[in-house]
This record gives sequence, structure tokens and C-alpha cells, in this order.
Amino acid sequence: MTESRKSNIISFLKELTVRIHNDELPSLSAELAYYLLLSLFPFLIFLITLIGFLPIQAPDLLDLVEDIAPEQAMYMIESNLENVIGTHNEKLLSFGIIATMWSASNGINAIVRAFNRAYRVEENRPFLVERGMAVLLTFAMIFVIIVALLLPVFGHMIGLYLFSTFGLSEKFLSLWAASRWIISGLILFIVFVGLYYFAPNKKLLLSNVIKGAAFATVGWTLVSSVFSYYVNNFGNYSATYGSLGGIIVLLIWLYLSGMIIVIGGEINAIFYEKRNNSRV
Repeated sequence: MTESRKSNIISFLKELTVRIHNDELPSLSAELAYYLLLSLFPFLIFLITLIGFLPIQAPDLLDLVEDIAPEQAMYMIESNLENVIGTHNEKLLSFGIIATMWSASNGINAIVRAFNRAYRVEENRPFLVERGMAVLLTFAMIFVIIVALLLPVFGHMIGLYLFSTFGLSEKFLSLWAASRWIISGLILFIVFVGLYYFAPNKKLLLSNVIKGAAFATVGWTLVSSVFSYYVNNFGNYSATYGSLGGIIVLLIWLYLSGMIIVIGGEINAIFYEKRNNSRV
């Protein structure tokens, strides 16, 4: 690595650290974690009720969360969902839509404020436009998650077809099954690209949000995995918080997730300003 490149990286990290402090990202992440917690269960209830009309099972949805979520948080999510869905009816879908849209719009608004602060712009879009964007982004996330759930189902069928048609080895099936991690990462990347592109009150190009989306995808996966490993093997929050241990773990996980999301927005803003300044 050349000295100039090393100097650029150090300068970038210093500027990012200053922005994290000046823009109060820890406080914004805590606010975002609160709204994510409020919208999490209505969102999952809505999805589980909706996928009853699709060729997939509710456990498939929880499997997506279980791969990353800490064990204590996952246990609390599963137990609460079982209690609610035990009284399964069509009204649950309507409730899920309303609750999800309201809670998620508050969460999106918190993200919008964080991104606008990163780009140093004010929010001047009409209230209906702002809320409508939050609703559309929520529906987009629902669609992407449904696609993520359907891909393993149809992907398994495609893998078996290729296996039987071309006489491939069983190693092919193992590699094909492992590709779900790549697909999940790609879908998560698409979600972040859409979030970073539409949420700020700033006209951006897709190229302006790629770096932040890539950071958020890799960073969220790594941080969630490390935190999950720590909680599952070393951190005994139940000993400190008792029955609230699962909630505390879930809140910390959502806080770390919120921090990664807003830092990704700051990264996009830094590169956006550097690119514009270089043109002047």
C-alpha cells in the first residue's frame, strides 16, 4: 500500500469519526432501535400471515432471522409470535398491515433525518410525500423478503432438476445449497441501495450509494454474527436482567444494526462531498 493511499484512508477514517460525533449517530441509532423494535413484531406477523398464501412455511421466515439473530433474542421472537399467531385469522393480516406501515414509517423517518443530517440538507418534502415514501420502502422490503423466501424453495427445485438432468455429483447440490448465503447478501445489498437512494432529501445517482450499501451489507452481517456468537457463548444477560434478558439482547442487536445503517449513510455523504469538491 502506497503512502498516499494510506494517508487517504487515515484521513477518511478521521473524517468519519468526527461525523459520527458531530451528527450524534449513537443517539440516532438508539432512536432507530426503538422504532425498529416497535415495528419488528407487526412486520413479522404481517409476513407470516401473508406467506400462508404462498408455497412456503412460516419457519422459513424465522430461519432467515435465526442465521444472524442472537439465541436469546430469537427465543423471545419465536415465543411471542407463537402466542399471537395462535389466534390465526384474516383480521391479523389487516392489523399487520396497519401496524407495520405506521411503525415502519416512523423508523424510516428516523433514517431520513440521519441521512439528511449526513448530507447537510433540510427535510422540505410534504408530509404525505414523506409518509408515502416510507410506506413504499416498507412494501419494497416486504417484496424483497418474500423473494428471499421463495428463492430457496424454487432454487432447491432447480438444483434437483439440474442434478438429475445432467447427472451432476452430490457435491454440486451442496454448493448449490450454500449459494443461499450469496443470494441473501445480494438481496440485503439491494435493500440498502434502495434505502440510501430514496431516503435522503437529495438527488443522487446509484453510483453515489454503492459504497455505503456495500459497507452496510458486510458490516451488518459481520457485526450481527460476532454479537450473536458473543451472546450465545459468553454474554449471560439473563443473569443480570432476568426475564428482560431477551429484550435487552434484541435492543442491543437493533442498536448495532441502526448504527451500521447510519454509518453507511455518512460514508455515502463523505464520498459525495469529495466527488463534488473535486469537480469545483
